[in-house]
Amino acid sequence: MFDKILIANRGEIACRIIKTARRMGIKTVAVYSDADRDALHVAMADEAVHIGPAAAAQSYLVIDKIVAACKQTGAQAVHPGYGFLSEREAFPKALEAAGIVFIGPNPGAIAAMGDKIESKKAASAAKVSTVPGFLGVIESPEHAVTIADEIGYPVMIKASAGGGGKGMRIAHSAGEVAEGFARARSEAASSFGDDRVFVEKFITDPRHIEIQVIGDKHGNVVYLGERECSIQRRNQKVIEEAPSPLLDEATRRKMGEQAVALAKAVNYDSAGTVEFVAGQDKSFYFLEMNTRLQVEHPVTEMITGLDLVELMIRVAAGETLPIAQADVTLNGWAVESRVYAEDPTRNFLPSIGRLTTYRPPEEGEFGEAIVRNDTGVEEGSEIAIHYDPMIAKLVTWAPTRAGAITSQAQALDAFAIDGIRHNIPFLSALMHHPRWQEGRLSTGFIAEEFPNGFEAPKPAGEVARRMAAVAAAIDHLLNERKRGISGQMREPNLLRFESERVVRLGDESFRAVVETTEDGIAVAFADGIEWLVESDWVPGEPVWTGLIGGEPAAIQVRPLLNGVFLHHAGAAAEARVYTKREAELAALMPVKEVGGSGKQLLCPMPGLVKSIMVTPGQEVKAGEPLAIVEAMKMENVLRAERDGTIQTIQAKEGDSLAVDAVILEFA
Repeated sequence: MFDKILIANRGEIACRIIKTARRMGIKTVAVYSDADRDALHVAMADEAVHIGPAAAAQSYLVIDKIVAACKQTGAQAVHPGYGFLSEREAFPKALEAAGIVFIGPNPGAIAAMGDKIESKKAASAAKVSTVPGFLGVIESPEHAVTIADEIGYPVMIKASAGGGGKGMRIAHSAGEVAEGFARARSEAASSFGDDRVFVEKFITDPRHIEIQVIGDKHGNVVYLGERECSIQRRNQKVIEEAPSPLLDEATRRKMGEQAVALAKAVNYDSAGTVEFVAGQDKSFYFLEMNTRLQVEHPVTEMITGLDLVELMIRVAAGETLPIAQADVTLNGWAVESRVYAEDPTRNFLPSIGRLTTYRPPEEGEFGEAIVRNDTGVEEGSEIAIHYDPMIAKLVTWAPTRAGAITSQAQALDAFAIDGIRHNIPFLSALMHHPRWQEGRLSTGFIAEEFPNGFEAPKPAGEVARRMAAVAAAIDHLLNERKRGISGQMREPNLLRFESERVVRLGDESFRAVVETTEDGIAVAFADGIEWLVESDWVPGEPVWTGLIGGEPAAIQVRPLLNGVFLHHAGAAAEARVYTKREAELAALMPVKEVGGSGKQLLCPMPGLVKSIMVTPGQEVKAGEPLAIVEAMKMENVLRAERDGTIQTIQAKEGDSLAVDAVILEFA
C-alpha cells in the first residue's frame, strides 16, 4: 500500500479524497494555484505544493507541474479526482514514465472510453445499444447542419472530450445547430483543450441513468447499482439519487451486465461510470463512459456501504477487489443535492465572493436517516471565478425514497450561506415539488416545471402557518429581551407587551395570541389552531431550529427593519409582527415601486467578455445575440429582450466585468 499520495485536484473532491486517505493511514499532498492558497484542501493535507497562477490552464491542467510536485514530495501515487486531468490519457502515461502510480484506469481504457466518439464505437462493437448519431469528427457548422438534417431534430451537439455539461448544446433547427456548434467547440477548447465535437439524436423525454462499475488489475469487474441523474440544468446534474425510481431488478441487471461487458472489453481497472439515456418505457441506450470518479459517487456509497475512493486506491496498489457481484446489495435510498454558487432567480448565473456565513447542517445519524455533507469550503472561503461553482454536495440516506427526500428537505432548510447567491432556495423548492416526489422524472424536468425561471414561491398552507408561528415567537422573544434593558423609565417587571399580534407574512396576515409558557412560546391562531414553539435559537443565528407543535423544523432567518426574512420548505417571505393598531396603520402605508431601466444591457454575472456581436447604430430584433460572457467555464449568450438600436458599447472583448456592469446602451 502507498505511504503518500498526491491529489491533482482542488475543492470538494480533494477534501473528500483526503478524508479516506487519512482513515487508511496514507499521507496526502495537495496542490494549489494562486487563487487556492488559503483553500480548505490545502489546510487539510499533510503537505501542499504551489503549482501556478489561478487559471487552470496554467496550474491544475499542467502535467509537468503535477509530476514535479510528486517528485518534490515523494508521493508514490496520484488521485486525479474528477475534471481537470482525470480523463486525459497523457496524464497516466506521464506518471508511469516518472515511476508514479495513477489511481485510475489504465491509459488504454481512457483512450477507448474517455473519448466520447471512440467510446461509442467500442460500445457498438460490444453489442451495446447506442443512440443514433454521427461518430466522426465534425469540422464545420455546415457539416454539422448536414448531419443533423439526416439524423432528424432535435439533436445533441457534444464535445468529444467533454463532461459536466461543458461543450454541450441541444438544437431544434439548422440555425441552432450552427450557433450551438460554435459555442460547444469554443467551450470544449477552453475547458478541455480539445475542440472536437460530434452530433447525435436527442431522445425526447429521456431519463439519465448511470451504472457505477469498479474493476481491478486482475480482470474482475462488478457493477454497484445505478444512479438517477435526470434532474439537470443546462445538461449539468443538479440532483442525483440511488437507486432509480424507474428501474426494476430485471432492467437494473441488464444495464449492469452491459456496463460490465463494456468495461471488460477495454480491460477497465478502476472506478468508472457507464451512462445511459433511458426512455420512460425502461428502454436504454449507451451515452458515454466517464473514466473517473463521478461527482455523485456518494449516493452509491450510501446504498452499498462501500468507499469508492478506498477501492480505487486499493486496486491501484494491485489488490484484488474484495467483493464479487453476488456480494453487492442495495440498501435504502440516497439523495444528493449539488449546492452551487449561482443565482437561481437570475437564470442560475454564477455568483462569486466571500462566504461570510457558511453553516452546513449537522452530519451524522438522525433516527433512521443519515446526513452527509461533502464540501471544499469553510466560512470565510472565497468563491472565485476561475473554477466550477460547486460549494458542497448535501447527501441524505433513509430506508425509503420518501424518507431520504424528507431528510434532504430538512437538511437544506438548515443550510445557511451568506455573502454570495446560491441555489439552496431552488433545491428546497425541488424537494417539495409533487412531480419530483412522485418520481416522474426526465432531463427536461427543470425546463418544463420552471419555464419562466425560478422565483421562490410565496408560503401557503401549512408552510405559511409554520413560518408565521416562528415569526411570532421570534418577535415575542425579542420583546422579552427588551424588558431587560437597563435604564428604562419603567421597571422591567412593570413593562407589558400586548399578547395579541398580527403576523404579516408577505401578502397574508395571521392573527394570533402569543404567550410564554414553561415549555416554550405558545402561539394560538385566531382560527383555533394552537402550537407550542420550542427552540434554543438566539438573535443573530441564521437558522432557527426547534419544534413547532412537536414537529422538528428549520427556518432560515435574516433580520429586516422591524421584521425578519424567512425561508422554509422552498418558500420565502418577509415577516413583520404588529400589534392590532400597528397593523391597521401599516395597511395604510404606500408600497414603494422599484424602478428599472430597459435601455442598457447589464452583465448578469461576474465574467470575461468573450465577444461583442453588435456595433453602434445597428438595429437588433428581440432574441438576437448581443454579447458572449464567460464565467466559471461556461459561455453565456446575452440576447436582446426587445427590438431596438445599439447606441453605445461600453465594454470590449477581454474585459473582466462585475455583476450589473453596463455592456452596451440602446437608443
